[in-house]
Amino acid sequence: MGEEEIEEEKSNRVGLLRRCTTGGSTGSTRWVDGSEVDSESSPSWSLFGDEEIVKQGYGSVRRRLVKKPKRLDSFDVEAMEISVAHGSHHKKESSLLSTLALAFQTLGVVYGDMGTSPLYVFSGVFSKVPITSEVDVLGALSIVLYTIALIPLMKYVFIVLKANDSGEGGTFALYSLICRYANVNLLPNRQPADEHISSFKLKLPTPELQRALNIKEVLERKSSLKTLVLLLVLMGTSMIIGDGILTPAISVMSAVSGLQGRVPGFGTNALVFTSIIILGVLFSIQRYGSSKVGFTFAPALALWFFSLGAIGVYNLLKHDVTVLRALNPAYIYLFFKKNSINGWSALGGCVLCITGAEAMFADLSHFSVKSIQIAFTSIVFPCLFLAYFGQAAYLMKFPNSSERIFYDSVPDGLFWPVFGLATVAAIIASQAMISASFSCVKQAMALGCFPRLKIIHTSKRHMGQIYIPVINWFLMIMCMLVVAAFQSTTDISNAYGIAEVGVMMVSTTLVTVVMLLIWQTNLFLAILFPLIFGTIELIYMSAVLSKLFEGGWLPLVFASWFLCVMYIWNYGSVLKYQSEVKQKISMDFMHELGSSLGTVRVPGIGLLYNELVQGIPSIFAQFLLDLPAIHSVIVFVCIKYVPVPVVPQEERFLFRRVGPKDYHMFRCVARYGYKDVRKEDHHAFEQLLVDSLEKFLRKEALDVALEINLNQPDLDSISVRSRDESEIQDGDGDGMDELKIPLMCDQRMETSGASTSEASLTLPASVMPVDEDPSLEYELSALREATESGFTYLLGHGDVRAKKNSWFIKKLSINYFYAFMRKNCRGGAATMRVPHMNIIQVGMTYMV
Repeated sequence: MGEEEIEEEKSNRVGLLRRCTTGGSTGSTRWVDGSEVDSESSPSWSLFGDEEIVKQGYGSVRRRLVKKPKRLDSFDVEAMEISVAHGSHHKKESSLLSTLALAFQTLGVVYGDMGTSPLYVFSGVFSKVPITSEVDVLGALSIVLYTIALIPLMKYVFIVLKANDSGEGGTFALYSLICRYANVNLLPNRQPADEHISSFKLKLPTPELQRALNIKEVLERKSSLKTLVLLLVLMGTSMIIGDGILTPAISVMSAVSGLQGRVPGFGTNALVFTSIIILGVLFSIQRYGSSKVGFTFAPALALWFFSLGAIGVYNLLKHDVTVLRALNPAYIYLFFKKNSINGWSALGGCVLCITGAEAMFADLSHFSVKSIQIAFTSIVFPCLFLAYFGQAAYLMKFPNSSERIFYDSVPDGLFWPVFGLATVAAIIASQAMISASFSCVKQAMALGCFPRLKIIHTSKRHMGQIYIPVINWFLMIMCMLVVAAFQSTTDISNAYGIAEVGVMMVSTTLVTVVMLLIWQTNLFLAILFPLIFGTIELIYMSAVLSKLFEGGWLPLVFASWFLCVMYIWNYGSVLKYQSEVKQKISMDFMHELGSSLGTVRVPGIGLLYNELVQGIPSIFAQFLLDLPAIHSVIVFVCIKYVPVPVVPQEERFLFRRVGPKDYHMFRCVARYGYKDVRKEDHHAFEQLLVDSLEKFLRKEALDVALEINLNQPDLDSISVRSRDESEIQDGDGDGMDELKIPLMCDQRMETSGASTSEASLTLPASVMPVDEDPSLEYELSALREATESGFTYLLGHGDVRAKKNSWFIKKLSINYFYAFMRKNCRGGAATMRVPHMNIIQVGMTYMV
């Protein structure tokens, strides 16, 4: 062939490929280091178990479904504990003793923040209302007592804890729960196959069903409501991260402030300096992680709660037992009648008594509902009541001690032990909120609402023990700046209240949606919930907002910043996905290219990572255009998160064929829950991928033979469905049936009934055995040859730009903020442990 003919053929191929790359401009193909790779093409996997593939014959061979025990994959980082991680949150405690042991552990994780609130509540209240009569003390005490009884006890312990997502709590868990029943996720990648995940659907009660369906229809139809729900979730998450800044600051400063007045010369500067040192140490040790937080911290917190109760009883009996009159809510009315506007402003200090109440729900994944309920009702609730009763009794006799009420009310001989215990309790409370911030960021990343950051798993045995360096150092710097700027726990408490009440209001709204949509509660009761608790929280919010210029602006700034980061990232990701859907390659175009794909096919397996769950991504055409040859086997890998906490190992992957058999192209959709841990070795993944693909090909050949020769459709329910070449096209809108059942679902089906597991089928001798099928043997030999040639990871570097006719705000958000985050966030290949010589990357611009 002459040079002119070669050039002509090349130009024809380029022209054909150019037709499918509209809207994309390519950069040069290059080998890249892992840190530079597109963050949204992360090849994160939880791998198949390496089950032996039993070769199945026909004729005299009888096919028997044998029940096999489920095997855990040793290559997964969670393999040692995957069954525990998946089931420990949901199983009922076998005995009262084990439940009590779990309840004891909650003291060290859940109640640290609420347990340290007696350090600063009354000092915050009486900084606004000076004590001039017993009505001031009794009224403030009554407000504190009834706030604790209504919000943490009635709302969270008895109602909100029940709105968990398969044992997971927090705002993202509520959002995930709502997304399962109504398709309100802005990312349009939901598939019918997702509904076959065992943990996806819950049983719905029948009453009020029509109303729930109407609400579901409204939520799915109006995009504005979808955006509103997302903003509520992001706002709640932003507030929790803000708590991660303010909790260590106020807790440590309140504990250290006990030295003022006890140690000569220990003034404000010494207080600030000492607090900053403790905070630096606290955040510096985060990278080492913690083993079992409950076992480590529970004894210290149990001793702390015992001290609170004991000191409260001591002060109550010694100074003024008549403060028990505060149980009469009439003193609340008298308090506001006497102090009017000042009394309303003092609510900003009262609300600090319920700081950390949201942790009962956010940390639910580590424990059970019953254990958290028992711990609060039997230990936390009575000890806090006694502590506040004792402080009020002391104030009745010494009204001028309100600024240092906690340490002044401690008996002289117990000051130093209580001071040491208070410091430890403050550190524990800080640790709980720092860990909660890490968990929230990880969940936000999993649901596509936060830029990808480096996550370090500090434990190979316990799920959820993570450390995020960037977030850790950011929280540390912000905490130190807050302490240095405010220099007073009273000023920090003004900022602290807004973050706490904001999270509670978001939870109230989302739980109301859950009541109407999922629980299908009686309409009167569903309205009563936000009417009572929402009103209380609105009153508190109005009070803390009055301190906007006294420090209340700080959490709003933090929350607004995190909200903008998360929303812009989600907004840009959704636009990028929609652009990929619009530009995907049609099967007609692939047929024009032929089985050679318009280029040379060389031995090897190419793993092309993309976000599409259906269709061929446009970046594939860019690879065909830029590379002189393409691999003999192509696997389109899609990493997808579904709105469940954990996807069972055997339901993780969906395989299907893309195009006719001689194209040798396949699609693999890997599904993860927002609590799943993804960490793997690429060598293990490659081997298991080949094993799984070979298993898929054997199943496909078996099912085709059964469909054609035996016409027994019942077998489709226990195997991956397959059809002839003309029906297995990965088109634009059909072909979803092949993705409805996971590749390994036969493990579940085998356990569904003895009749199925014991059934056997005698196949006619006219059916060709699978091992003798020439097309299967050819494809398996081609797969083995490609495996020996090695794997190449094909990654796309997508540059997202707003169209020229877009609004200014959109251009600013996409071209600058979103582009900056994509450029500086963690690259996908950094999580792969793949040598950079195994990666090929091409660039493409998406106009959105």
